[in-house]
Amino acid sequence: MKKNNTSTPATGTRESNPQDGTSLDPLFMLDKTAQSATHKARIAMASALLALSLPATVQAQESITATQAKAGLHRFDIGKQPLYSALAALAEQGGIQFVYTAEMVKRLTSPGVNGQFTIEEALKRILEGSGLGYRFSRSNTITLEREAVPISSGSSSGDTIALDKMTVSATAEYDQDDPYNEDYAVPNATTATKTDTPIMETPASIQVVPQQVLKDQQAIGLENVVKNVSGVQQLWGGGNFYDSFILRGFPTLQHFRNGVRLPEHAIDLANVERVEVLKGPSAMLYGRIDPGGMISVVTKRPLATPYYSIQQQFGSYDLYRTTVDATGPLTDNGELAYRFNLSYLDAGSFRDAVNRDRIFLAPSLSWRPAEDTEFNLSFEYRSENVPYDSGLPALNGRVIDVPISRNLNQPMRQDHIESKLVDFNWSHRFGEHWKIQNGVVAQLVDYEFRELPTAEFQTRFSLEDPFLRRGLYFEDFSRDMHTVYLNLTGEFETWGIRHKVLLGGDYYDKETSSKGFAAFAGTDEQRERFFTFVNVFDRSTLKPPIDLAAAENLRKTAPNDFGFLEESWYGLYFQDQITLWEKLHILGGGRHDWTRVKNAFSSQPIQDSDINIVNTEFFSPRVGIVYQPWSWLSIYGNFVESFGVNNGRSENNKPLDPETATNFEAGIKTEWFGGKLVSNFAYYHLTKENILTRKAVDVPILSTIGKARSQGIELDIAGEVYDGLSLIATYAYTDARITKNNDGNEGNRLPNVPEHAASFWGKYTFQQSELQGLSLGTGVYLASARQADTGNTVTLPGYVRWDAYAAYTFNIGATRLTTQFNVNNILDKRHFFNGDTQLFGATAYKNFPGEPLTFMGLVRLEY
Repeated sequence: MKKNNTSTPATGTRESNPQDGTSLDPLFMLDKTAQSATHKARIAMASALLALSLPATVQAQESITATQAKAGLHRFDIGKQPLYSALAALAEQGGIQFVYTAEMVKRLTSPGVNGQFTIEEALKRILEGSGLGYRFSRSNTITLEREAVPISSGSSSGDTIALDKMTVSATAEYDQDDPYNEDYAVPNATTATKTDTPIMETPASIQVVPQQVLKDQQAIGLENVVKNVSGVQQLWGGGNFYDSFILRGFPTLQHFRNGVRLPEHAIDLANVERVEVLKGPSAMLYGRIDPGGMISVVTKRPLATPYYSIQQQFGSYDLYRTTVDATGPLTDNGELAYRFNLSYLDAGSFRDAVNRDRIFLAPSLSWRPAEDTEFNLSFEYRSENVPYDSGLPALNGRVIDVPISRNLNQPMRQDHIESKLVDFNWSHRFGEHWKIQNGVVAQLVDYEFRELPTAEFQTRFSLEDPFLRRGLYFEDFSRDMHTVYLNLTGEFETWGIRHKVLLGGDYYDKETSSKGFAAFAGTDEQRERFFTFVNVFDRSTLKPPIDLAAAENLRKTAPNDFGFLEESWYGLYFQDQITLWEKLHILGGGRHDWTRVKNAFSSQPIQDSDINIVNTEFFSPRVGIVYQPWSWLSIYGNFVESFGVNNGRSENNKPLDPETATNFEAGIKTEWFGGKLVSNFAYYHLTKENILTRKAVDVPILSTIGKARSQGIELDIAGEVYDGLSLIATYAYTDARITKNNDGNEGNRLPNVPEHAASFWGKYTFQQSELQGLSLGTGVYLASARQADTGNTVTLPGYVRWDAYAAYTFNIGATRLTTQFNVNNILDKRHFFNGDTQLFGATAYKNFPGEPLTFMGLVRLEY
């Protein structure tokens, strides 16, 4: 299962030629007189061994009928994929049968075949590089076999024959889900189209960060992954509670799991196979969504091949993380397979009084009772304790000059989060061209907030009076989410034009409720009692002291903060991917949504009369085109419209228009070195309208006249440039500004968006000699200065961060052992990645520092 990019002699020993004393690298030394069965067996063994290592020229061993193999042209449309599935597609599209063992095709990948070919021509392309030959047993049955490689004899004398010295060069290819897949480049993605479409044929900017990158960089959180994608910046979601990011200048508080929306959720990467990032509005397929793009994690699937892994990580600030990954068949025929992932994290932080512990469990089952039918069931459980972190305030346009470890919140017991998720889906293929998919996902999350965070009201905050107010928030919060979807995909031809169609619908609902005690909603006496002030330069100075027992009692007996939100929508969508002349790919589609939002917030228990209801409809179109003059070059463009969050009601109790977005994009995609290195260059112009804003500077009434624009260029490169040398490189120029508003901020830059951002990560794995198994890597991440607030009153300085790693892998019997050591922020640069502000705030009051110099090691056993 281990990938092998080596160029070494086929044998491991050197022997002396008895005639001239020179050194030989023989494959075998054969006795010239041994013309027995043993002799023939050795020749056959040598041929079989080389067949496993050398790509073989595929030749038919028996002649076939001229009608079937020579003259009978068929149209094939089979993309790059695992060899076993490519053979299944060839069998369906060509009306033939194959005979082979599962061991022969295990972990082999086919380059696919597209166009009109005879069956034999198509089969040659399907098997290219596999080391497999074939023979036609009957007119429509083909038997696969390992192809023998001819061995030429060298000179000899005496009683032996010395075969010529041979060099074996083999490059293994893997299924995308293979645990030993070391590729940095991924050819296919589903997020952009909800179909398994080659990225080169997709008219959108989509980047995939595969499993090997997560391993090399020791990624624990989603923020460690998307740093490898252009145009993406991290936000500090909820002060530590959920993953939040900026894409192309606009924030998003949600991400997706296998294409299903998860609002305000923190991802554990223990069961994540890869991460797909789609740039630009994607409401055509996914409904209400933020216009900058979407991040979707693809989870690990049960495998029919057994695999087991246990990993221990340890690092700076008392970080310890244990993960387990186990998968394999539960039945002899492999129809039923399981996977179990576990993660336990116990970590401190460079921030004072900040530590978290988390346990994560993810069992899953996959059942394939027939070749065309599949059922999948998975469950996720996460229990986490973590304190709220308010970051550091700003003064006179800059973050205050205190150690980045300074935490101004009240040290107390951690907040608690418990999440349960169930995912059931099934699919069935009708014939060779049609497939139906159906799924249900449900998630329940409970929060217990016990916080004394620093507050945004800083009227008395100055160098002369450096006391920052802290509030009190003791709240119980719950969220219940359900998603149901149904997709029908099909492929057909009309007058020589190929179509891949998608018809689908989904239903999504989310209900949240909260109840607790908040000092800001209390009486004057309660605010005086529970508002405290802390000196930012001396956090031990606290006045007055807080009475935590009294606050907990009020949460139970006299809650004063109640919230309710229920949103649901139905969506119907269609999509057609058209292919003309094998070079032109056209995508068109649209979606219609019907949404309903109910919400209420009160200091008293909520009554039906307190609930506001807003209904909205919207149609989201999308068109795109890809021209592929050569297989390695794609030129694409797209136009997309979408709609996002519902803005509620005006002062006249009339529904406000939802946020909408329009995106124009054009770009170039390339593949080099047989698809091992991929790149995407894009220009985009994105406009977001109907943003909530005040009707006037001093009027607290909201209107939807706000407008913002983001435009720029992005470059992403990933893959292998030389045997053992892999890299990821990105660059983004982002011009994101407020273009219409009533608060005097027109023309200002959008918060937390650097004008220039870039990254580079490269690694080299030694392929031979005594250093074989050693990997070395390094990376640089940089961002220019950013504005921390919409008023552009606080500037976060630019930064450069340098990381590096070293790993060594070797085998102990059937077990693979990896030891690894990573260093982040080698130069220990002080930097801030995010400033947090209200929509109309004049300054940023929460600025979050990036990690200083940190170390992380791991030991991983796989077998």
